[in-house]
Parts: sequence; structure tokens; C-alpha cells
Amino acid sequence: MDGSIDWLCLPRFDSPSLFGALLDDAAGHFSIRPRAPFSVDRRYAPHTNVVETTFRTAAGRAVVRDLMPVAERGGEAVPEHELLREVEGLEGSVEFEIEYRPRPNYARDPTRLDDGEVLGVRCALPGGLVTLRADVDLYVGATSAAGRLRIRGGERRYLSLTFDRDAPAVLVGLGEAARSRVEHTVGWWRAWSDRCTYDGPHRDAVVRSALALKLLTYAPSGAIIAAPTTSLPEVVGGVRNWDYRYCWLRDASFTLRALFGVGYAEEGMAFLSWLLHATRLTHPELQVVYDVFGGTRIDEQELPHLAGYADSRPVRIGNGASGQFQLDVYGEVVDAAGRYAALGGRFDGDQKRQLVGIGEVVCARWREPDDGIWEPRGGRRHHTHSKVLAWVALNGLLGLDAAGCIRVPVERFRREADAIRDVVDRQAWNPTAGSFTQVLDDPAAEPDASLLTLPLYGYLPATDPRMRATVRRIRRQLATGPLVHRYRHGVDDGLVGREGAFGICSFWLVEAMALAGEDEPATRLFEETLACANDLGLWAEEIDPTSGAALGNFPQALTHIGLINAALTLRDASRASGGQSRRDR
Repeated sequence: MDGSIDWLCLPRFDSPSLFGALLDDAAGHFSIRPRAPFSVDRRYAPHTNVVETTFRTAAGRAVVRDLMPVAERGGEAVPEHELLREVEGLEGSVEFEIEYRPRPNYARDPTRLDDGEVLGVRCALPGGLVTLRADVDLYVGATSAAGRLRIRGGERRYLSLTFDRDAPAVLVGLGEAARSRVEHTVGWWRAWSDRCTYDGPHRDAVVRSALALKLLTYAPSGAIIAAPTTSLPEVVGGVRNWDYRYCWLRDASFTLRALFGVGYAEEGMAFLSWLLHATRLTHPELQVVYDVFGGTRIDEQELPHLAGYADSRPVRIGNGASGQFQLDVYGEVVDAAGRYAALGGRFDGDQKRQLVGIGEVVCARWREPDDGIWEPRGGRRHHTHSKVLAWVALNGLLGLDAAGCIRVPVERFRREADAIRDVVDRQAWNPTAGSFTQVLDDPAAEPDASLLTLPLYGYLPATDPRMRATVRRIRRQLATGPLVHRYRHGVDDGLVGREGAFGICSFWLVEAMALAGEDEPATRLFEETLACANDLGLWAEEIDPTSGAALGNFPQALTHIGLINAALTLRDASRASGGQSRRDR
């Protein structure tokens, strides 16, 4: 809100930061803000990923536009990455102050700036060169650059930050050339948004979520990361601070459902291609989390020299979940493959063997305890959700066999699938509590929001009396207003402290209610939940039910995926019942 870019990692999402003030003021930033007191509002230019921050002072009004330009394919040479900042005067005059303070490698490496004058302010990194060019006079010191800019109505100025790995670096034009890049990028995003086929209520929220997912995509591989940040706390001052700049298999099926459901088949196919590539590297076992190229070395470490967001320590890079065993990821991958096949996709010989191998691993390991979808650090247990996803894996493979897509050992897979269902039906249902429970044979009968997904995977219909009872119990014990916690506070998950309500759980609840025929209550819940987004329509991982503050890493792909899928389910449920939501009316 104050015109400062406080987090930027180059050249990849999981690369070390160039600006890290999000986690420590000393870790670098790039700010453009008025010198005089100001009020501010911001938005995305409609149907784009171009941010417009409008500042108003006593003397005038001006807007700062931030974007990553979309390059023309086959056009002139462009830098590998560019962050472009346009300052436009709207009325009167506004004096801005500019400060550029790169602090490479999470502020662990020394900063040395080189004033190349017309060639820009250069900062060499171990992996490339960062160059700042501006049509504004900057004073360049050894470790930072600064300047002042008085902008009047109708004037525009530009600051372009570029990164290149290979020499020579590409220097792009400012002035009219920069304005052309802004206009081209706005047009590109609007054309991309127009491809969205969703035609139900709250289309703007759905399109914004699709736009967020596109920004979270690593284009060279098609991978979609969980979030572009690390160590934003689940509770301010707490220790639940994790690095989410990687790709989780648990999101696979929901991701494809969302992308395919709103018309972005190309992005969905690219994601599935990455998924099958990454899982081939660890075949037949699946890892929980991979990097954007499918790599598996994601060792977790702490950065004690950083204070953390709002003094929330520790700051972590890497993620220890990469070493966990989560049975549910096998079901996610198979379900994603099934969605691909349903659209006419076909598998090559290696991919067919991969899928059969997944089924073999499930048959061999479904009786083991696992770490579960929520990745607690309190030890492995027999999680109900994990067992259900093991059934999803085998049932999905049997479906692919019946469709002629692959060939599996039918009798064995069917026998094991039936055995899993028998265990879940007998040991996960607690008649005293009147609901399914977090783990099998749980004397405490703890509820868990992941149980809301049972009808979403086709394990049982949402109208099943046991499912209705489970939904009621989750609403009663885990919900605060429209917000839903993953599990009850006090459950031992191996960590101290509390956490916020988990964003996607609210959208899962919307879907479960809509599929059960509760269209009107589900629509009300959806609209109440939508009100919890930030001013740009973006979602964190979690939300504080008391203050409404965003918690955890941001923006969170899984929450945006949940929003899209909930909107699709509400639309389809309304049409199936012949009714209309209140918003339609």
C-alpha cells in the first residue's frame, strides 16, 4: 500500500531473494512513494495482473503501475525477466521519493552497485545480472540508489528492473517503448481473461482467481507453486512459518478440475505434463513436494539473521515436508490423470507404467500410517482422508482400465479397493460422535475438515446420512462464521501455538452443502467467505476469524483453486435443481 516492493526472488520463485523486507527491513526493497502525507487505494486494472496504486496528496494525484511485461513471441530481444514500474500524473503534481536497496541472497551476500549511467544501475548476482534503468535522475551509492521525481498531470516516467543470466544483458527502452509494453501487457491479460468460460455468479472473483493461478505458474515447466513467499506466519509471532515456493502433489486433482472447469485446458495440460514428469523422477514412489522442475532436494533450513515477518521466527527456506509419507498424493495424481483422460487425453507407454506403479505402491502401503494431508510434525497416524485417497487411486485406475486407457491387475486392485472401503466404513465412522473422524478408531473422535472432500472424490454422495452428519459436526466444532479450521485447536500436531482458519476448507464446505441440495445456505456461505479476500481479491492460506487478517503464505494457490471449484459446484447444483442463486435473481 505504500509503493514498496518488499519481496522478489530471481530468476525462479524458489531462488534467493533480491528484496526481502517482507521478512526483515534490512533485507532490501524497491519503493516509490510520495514525500508528502498521502492517502492510497489500489486495484488491478480490470481483468489483468497489472497493479495500479493511486496516491493522493494535498497537491495532486498520481498512479504507480507495476507489471511484469508479456513479451511478444518472435519479436525483438527481451530480458529474461522484467519488472516495469510506470508513474503517471493524474492531476496537480506529486513529488515522489525513490529508493532502490537490493540485498541479494536473503541479505546474506554483500551488495555492490555499479553506475553504468545510460546502461543503468547494475548489481551482479552469482547467477546473473540485475539492471535498473530509469528516466529519473538517481543518486547511486555503493549499496543503494535514490532519487526524487515530481510528476504532473499527464506526465509519465518509467523504472525498469531486469534480470539476465547470460551476457550480454538485454536493455529495453523507456519512454514510449515502455508505454507500449504496458499497453501490450494489459491487452494480453484481457484477452487471456476473456478465455474464461465460467458463466455463473461472481465471475469477477473466479477470473481473479484464475489470473492469480496464472501468475503462480512457472512457465518453462508448467508447474504451479503453492505460494510465492516463505515464512509468512500462520499466527503472528508464532513458529508455524514455512516455505511454500514449491509444488505439492496434494493440489493436483483440484488444480486440474479448476483449470479445465473454467476453460484453461492449455494451462491444465501443461500442469499435468509437469506432474507426470516430476513423478517419473521418483517412480514408483511419490514425493509430497517438488520444485518447479520436478527436483526433490528441498532441504529445510533456518535463516537466523532475519527477524521474520512481524518478528515471527524462525524464517525457513526449503521444506521438510519433502521427506514425509503422504498416502493421499497417490489418489491426487490418479484423479488428475483421470480428469485428463476424460477430456480425450492419452498416455504414452512410460506414463501407463507410472500409473500402474502408483497402484502397486498403494496396494503395498495403504495399511501403513502416514503423515496426512496437513503435514503435522507429531508422527504418523492412520488418517481417514489418506485411506480414502488410497481408495480413490485404485478406483480411478480401475476406471482408466475400463475406459481402455491403461491395463491394470483388475482383480488385485479391486480387492484392495474393497478392503480399504471396508476399513474406512468400519473404523473411521464413530457412531457415538455421529461423524467420520480424523483418524481410524479414534477414541477422541476428532473432526477434520479434510473429510469434507469425501463426496468431491466420489467416495460417497453428499446426501449420505453419514456425510450430512459429518458436515453438521464440522460446522459446529470447526467453523467460526463462514471460516473453517482444519482441525480442532488442542490436537497435537507436533507444533506449539495456534493457527488461523484454513481458506480452502470454507470452499470445501460450500461444495459439500451444495452437493447435498442445500443451494441457498451454500450460496450464502460462499458470499460470506468471498468477503474475506483482501482488497485485490487475493487470498492467503489462512484467515484470522477474529480480525479477518490474512495469515500464512500469500497468495495461496490452493485457496484460489477452492474458490473456483466452489463456484463451479454452486453453478452446476443450481442448474441441476432448476433454481437460481440469490445473486442470479
